[in-house]
Amino acid sequence: MKLDIIGDVHGCLGEFKILTQKLGYSWESGIPLHDAKRSLCFVGDVTDRGPDSLGMIEIVWKLWKKGCAYYVPGNHCDKLYRYLIGRNVQISHGLETTVAELKELPVKKANLYKKMFIELFEGSLLYQILDDGKLVIAHAGIRADYIGKYNKQVKTFVLYGDISGETHANGMPVRKDWAQKYHGKPFIVYGHTPVQEPRLIGNTINIDTGAVFGGKLTGFKYPEMETISIPSTMPYIEGKFSNFD
Repeated sequence: MKLDIIGDVHGCLGEFKILTQKLGYSWESGIPLHDAKRSLCFVGDVTDRGPDSLGMIEIVWKLWKKGCAYYVPGNHCDKLYRYLIGRNVQISHGLETTVAELKELPVKKANLYKKMFIELFEGSLLYQILDDGKLVIAHAGIRADYIGKYNKQVKTFVLYGDISGETHANGMPVRKDWAQKYHGKPFIVYGHTPVQEPRLIGNTINIDTGAVFGGKLTGFKYPEMETISIPSTMPYIEGKFSNFD
């Protein structure tokens, strides 16, 4: 199994194109495909905040439909899904940008994007266990004892991380450093919490390098265990990055 796992894109389609080209993917067909039978995998949060969330929805959906990519949802994906099926959610924290893109379109075209995302979300697992259990891809990470379980507690952890309900002075949620305590055998690839550089701790790696906050977009090559990053064109916002060390 050969994978290129992509960190939180958040609508940064331009950066995604550059990164996939650097990883050896061709866009000749309109979507990124690799000659060497490599597949893309997304750690979630492909939408919100960035300039082209709908473009990312279409590309990820097409790849997923062709069986050329894996996708796991993030917390932003979960909120967008709830919005699209009519749940009462606050249109904030980035969702407003995706909603604005939808509202700019004719109703029929907007409904096509809605249908794509709902199908993608409903047809995907909360997290992926791959390569005979040696690899797990989960948006915000996962505890060793949660692997193989799918209850409400596991869902909260996978989407939001190890949270206490507390917030920092800047309004960001307090997220415990679960990776320091992880001693499981499967290698965990995750995102969710923006860091300046890919963070390798034991058998885990965080590849959310804050593309939408002016950092980088990172891909993780498996089984090579290598990272490739490209700089973001978005404005840099220092306060959005976490430092656990």
